Amino acid sequence: MDAGKTIITIGREYGSGGNDIGKALAKKLGVPFYDKEILSLAAQESGICEELIKDHDEKPVSSYLFSLIQGVGDVSQPTLSGGDMPLNHRIFMAQFKAISQVAAQGPCVIVGRCADYVLKDQPHMVNLFLYADVAARIERTMRKQNISRAEAKDLVHKRDKQRQGYYNFFADGNWGHRSNYHLMFNTTGFTPESAADAIIAFIENKAE
Repeated sequence: MDAGKTIITIGREYGSGGNDIGKALAKKLGVPFYDKEILSLAAQESGICEELIKDHDEKPVSSYLFSLIQGVGDVSQPTLSGGDMPLNHRIFMAQFKAISQVAAQGPCVIVGRCADYVLKDQPHMVNLFLYADVAARIERTMRKQNISRAEAKDLVHKRDKQRQGYYNFFADGNWGHRSNYHLMFNTTGFTPESAADAIIAFIENKAE
């Protein structure tokens, strides 16, 4: 498989380096990179304030909204009009459309936001899940966020729970389960560049 002609989606534990590794992958392959950029595109497409979209980014649905959404059916095929949908659902649909649009333009690297689910029928795609030892994730979070060890530990736990709840609801799947991905990669001890090299080698040696 030609890595430069592949759409790569990245699921990740918080603090495992998903953003940095995704950027390194995109740079080495010469393809576009999307992480928070998806939020800007979703805001433009939906007319929802970008700050509001950021505030709800990869956050689980509340029990109240869950009960409202139960009647909607498949999130990829909403049966309610946009104005009738709960806000979390409208934001997901805006991101769904943005991810579909960037993938339609060609090879790229997309981080998070259920991209593997959104593009599940897309050919020439590789789904990755990045994880790391908890100690390494805490250290990275301390360094990146400039916070204490206790704060970093709490943040890692909180964000993992949020991402799991978001993915499990909207993708109707099991976040971090091996059945969802072509490669699960422990990033502990890797630089973004060396991790990207290892991932590219995997893709290049993967059969179509």
